[in-house]
Amino acid sequence: MQFLDAINFSFPLLASTTEAADSSMVVAAVLLSLVVIYFASKVGGELSNRIGLPPVLGELVGGVVVGVSVLHLLVFPEGGADSSSSLIMAFLQTTAGLSPEAAPQVFAAQSEVISVLSELGVIILLFEIGLESNLKDLMAVGIQAAIVAVVGVVVPFAAGTVGLMTLFGVSAVPAIFAGAALTATSIGITSKVLAELGKLNSKEGQIILGAAVIDDVLGIIVLAVVASLAKDGVVDVGKVIYLIISATAFLLGAIVLGNVFNKTFVAIANQLKTRGELVIPAFIFAFAMSYLASIIQLEAILGAFAAGLVLEETDKRKELQKQVIPIADLMVPIFFVAVGAKTDLAVLNPAIPSNREGLIMAIFLITVAIIGKVITGLSVFGQPQINRLAIGVGMIPRGEVGLVFAGVGAASGALSKPLGAAIIMMVIITTFLAPPLLRFVFPESSKVGTESEQLIQD
Repeated sequence: MQFLDAINFSFPLLASTTEAADSSMVVAAVLLSLVVIYFASKVGGELSNRIGLPPVLGELVGGVVVGVSVLHLLVFPEGGADSSSSLIMAFLQTTAGLSPEAAPQVFAAQSEVISVLSELGVIILLFEIGLESNLKDLMAVGIQAAIVAVVGVVVPFAAGTVGLMTLFGVSAVPAIFAGAALTATSIGITSKVLAELGKLNSKEGQIILGAAVIDDVLGIIVLAVVASLAKDGVVDVGKVIYLIISATAFLLGAIVLGNVFNKTFVAIANQLKTRGELVIPAFIFAFAMSYLASIIQLEAILGAFAAGLVLEETDKRKELQKQVIPIADLMVPIFFVAVGAKTDLAVLNPAIPSNREGLIMAIFLITVAIIGKVITGLSVFGQPQINRLAIGVGMIPRGEVGLVFAGVGAASGALSKPLGAAIIMMVIITTFLAPPLLRFVFPESSKVGTESEQLIQD
């Protein structure tokens, strides 16, 4: 009961959902969902690791298996599911006395809680990645990362938009929306795979990571532009300029903060004597930075990543990294399993007539999505020994970022069902292709453990 009261206080949107729901049933549903999530992530991750693939791929596949595509254990209303399609709700009705009348409210509340936990998971993931990244190394590849990011945005956007309009006769606004969905890179998925391969702090990893961060910023701006187009047919130039300025100022501010905040943070941590004297202040700072990013219309994950970069510069970074790892182990799988669970593979079924047009457009979008990012590696200069193919492959996955574009486009009514299905298929394929492809282009990583494991051993 106290758990739900606290969540309702913190998330007012959830409060309206849980008012009519039995709090004890919501808690039960959330606990069952977490059992499913952790079981799927662990089984999927272990199986993936046994066959030489990154565990994150197994977590995504585990999410697909327990989600809307296969078992319907973990389903979400935004995907069109309701309480009658959730096996967890059916299990509660059979074992815990949940009434059919109360099931929709419990289902809505449970889905919202898991979605919030998933968002917290990706925030913690990016904080952890920031802690494992070196700010000086990122700045050293800053120009190259910026070029990679710009090429990775412009090429797929232009090719996707023009191709849809000329080859498929798609009108301008939905074609621009689909082209925009090709621009972003999923920093969460790519960075996790790089960490598992022990390549996060390699030159290639730093360029990929820096470019993915810039991609996210550019993606936010592109999303604002196309959302304005879909809404009223005009671009709000003022909003676009605001987003560019605020994103730039935020990232530069984080870099400056890293030079002045380090000693203060260490001094505060040294004065605290109770449990969590280091990790709690660190998360206070990370969540505050995430909140700041959110209120200036940036992504919360960028704030968390920036916080990690700042604290990586402190003398306590290794100790902090070790303390963050178990928290990330608990929260991050929720994000990856939820991404997989929300992925509806029914859009891949060619037996459904409405999917056939989408399949053809999907093949085109997937081709553009892969080639448009792979060629970004060719834009890297002055590094004769660098693995350019790995840089391009690391930029391929769209993941949750692409799903955001698809969701906004569908909600605005700008996308037809075939085009919407094509975008989702593009997101699915690029997300699942990237981890094994990264393993392939980094063959020397087969004997390298994850950086997290190396930290624990140290």
